[in-house]
Amino acid sequence: MWMLLRTNRDVRQLFLAQVVSFMGDWFAYVAFVGLVQDLTDAPILVTLVYVAQALPAFLMAPIAGPTADRFDRRRVIRTVSVVQAVAAAGLLLVGSAGSLWFGFLCLCVISALGSFVGPAAQAGLPNLTRSPEELTKAALLFGSLWGAMLAIGAAVGGVVASVFGRDVAFVANALSFVVAAVAVSLIRRPMQAERDEGSAPPSRMRPIADMGEAFGHARRDSVLLALLASKATFAMGAGIVGLLAVLATEDLGGGDAATGVLIAARGVGVALGPLIAAKLVGPSLARVLLMCGSAGLAFGVCYLGLAAAPTLALAVPLAFLAHLGGGAQWTLSTYGLQRRAPDHIRGRILAGDFGIVTLIITLSNLAAGALAGVVGARWAIATFAVLGLAAGALYLVLTTPVRARLAAEPEPEATGASH
Repeated sequence: MWMLLRTNRDVRQLFLAQVVSFMGDWFAYVAFVGLVQDLTDAPILVTLVYVAQALPAFLMAPIAGPTADRFDRRRVIRTVSVVQAVAAAGLLLVGSAGSLWFGFLCLCVISALGSFVGPAAQAGLPNLTRSPEELTKAALLFGSLWGAMLAIGAAVGGVVASVFGRDVAFVANALSFVVAAVAVSLIRRPMQAERDEGSAPPSRMRPIADMGEAFGHARRDSVLLALLASKATFAMGAGIVGLLAVLATEDLGGGDAATGVLIAARGVGVALGPLIAAKLVGPSLARVLLMCGSAGLAFGVCYLGLAAAPTLALAVPLAFLAHLGGGAQWTLSTYGLQRRAPDHIRGRILAGDFGIVTLIITLSNLAAGALAGVVGARWAIATFAVLGLAAGALYLVLTTPVRARLAAEPEPEATGASH
């Protein structure tokens, strides 16, 4: 994978842009969660930090998807990153409980704009790779990147916020978007394939109709449907994640640093999960679907254990193991969509996938935060762990016919690397 970064300049630039942007995001997340906890005493507000990063992405999906298919994907990422830098700087103005609303507004703006970046980058990646093999490596590398930056950004961000103050973490986040814009500007290869008249989008943007066209294609392809359902099923138990900060500070007796360490353990798992899973599934989409369902089961089992963990030293490895499965599921389902979806609708498919999962994550976090306020973080985590187990088991049962058909068919050529 590192050879890919050394030899493919355009993939390297996109990788750099994602590295600094993700790291800055987690600097800001840890710092803002700590600020909310200092200024209030409500678990629901802590989970709302996660919601503020998720719900806007769902609301913007009908626009972000068509934008990624209609306009120059490189220019979309560059423009959005510059505006995100301005919104990120707004977090510096939050200093009291009365101004928290402005901080949440800034997070919502950053998330809404970020919903354009994800589909544009993911849909454009197959066009920056030079072969199906490079696409496989790039998809796994970028999938692991999110987790690696979560681990590094959360851990370092927690230390920076504790030692230098939260404003330093907020400044670092704003600067990360500027660096990302510069890196993307240096990409040379087009991030979308040339369109013929049959596949070119209409001249006028029609968000609902454009997304309907993409999902109409997915309804006719059971494999695409199964891949789209993967993250949605997994997200039902995702309310757990928004409670990690509450567990670290209230039940395990830590502060910003403890929150950073626990979230970092999650990130290490997310980073390593796809790399381990790739060795097991190979190029088989049937195995991708099997791994996605099995990952949900592993996630639920480990979080049941974490709900009972008496110390941070025991909670950290359980969070790591849970997100080995989480990272594998997220990256492999995205990789499957990149392979299966044609370029002219790939942005919309990926935006729809992200929009659906962020809606479910939002609802799951709201429900988990409300439940934690009544029964405590540990019982809320245990409840959603059981929900995740049930969802993973149901997914495995319902996708059995699709996996059987895929296993009986020869593997189609990957749709990436369109040159």
